[in-house]
Amino acid sequence: MLNTPTSLSNAELIDLWLHGKSKNTVDGYRRHAERFFSHANKPLSDCTLMDIQLWVMTLSSSNNSKRVAVGAVKSLFSFAKQLGVISANLGVLVKSPKAKNRLAERILTQEEVHLLINYTTNGRDRTIIRLLYFAGLRVSELCGLKWRDLKVRGDGGQITVFGKGEKTRTVLVGAGIWRDIISLKGDGSKDDPVFVSGKGGHLCRSMVFHIVRNAAKRADIEANVSPHWLRHSHASHSLDRGAPIHLLQKTLGHSSVAITEMYLHARPTDSSGLYLPDDDE
Repeated sequence: MLNTPTSLSNAELIDLWLHGKSKNTVDGYRRHAERFFSHANKPLSDCTLMDIQLWVMTLSSSNNSKRVAVGAVKSLFSFAKQLGVISANLGVLVKSPKAKNRLAERILTQEEVHLLINYTTNGRDRTIIRLLYFAGLRVSELCGLKWRDLKVRGDGGQITVFGKGEKTRTVLVGAGIWRDIISLKGDGSKDDPVFVSGKGGHLCRSMVFHIVRNAAKRADIEANVSPHWLRHSHASHSLDRGAPIHLLQKTLGHSSVAITEMYLHARPTDSSGLYLPDDDE
């Protein structure tokens, strides 16, 4: 007998809500939803606005983490409303915590990027860091690459990326990084991973984080550098060098140019204060 929307258990509702989402989204959203239900201790259809507000008050992490958690539960309530589990979406009445935009802190200088590259310990790790930067890839996109996704284009090459939102895009890379990538192929077949783990499969995300953070430590970069910082740096540096913002949007795979514009605000090239006289000059 099939469950009707109103008879779904919380666990069944979560499974339906997360179906088709990426592994990272599934892991994070499931954790937040389960913690909410553990606190409310009732079916979602019986939850009140006060249940949500009291749960939000229990969140003791940073505002950024709170914003992600609240966003996940708001998404769950929105899905439940669309499915007919609830008649009104109470999630729209809950405000997500505001957080300081720290993007500017996560953009490396070009010198720091070169230090990261130079302080890797082997050719594969050097290529990983170079590709994260020059192609602006997300970690999951890099880890999922197969040799069939790479095609030669003149002196360089093109990489077909299956990215966030299950969208496919093509990124071009220059001759230098292309040579680095191809040097790793050996006798790999078209269905083999480009970056191979110790067990022979695709390299995992955690190993890429380890590679980047170790390089940053050896380079004496005093920050908790992650692979995504190289994507941020790609965006900022390419805009500084005159790359059209719509081209950057397509390269990064952003759903809207408004998302890409955040890099213009993070590192502006002009400011009204620069037009005022400075007595110290």
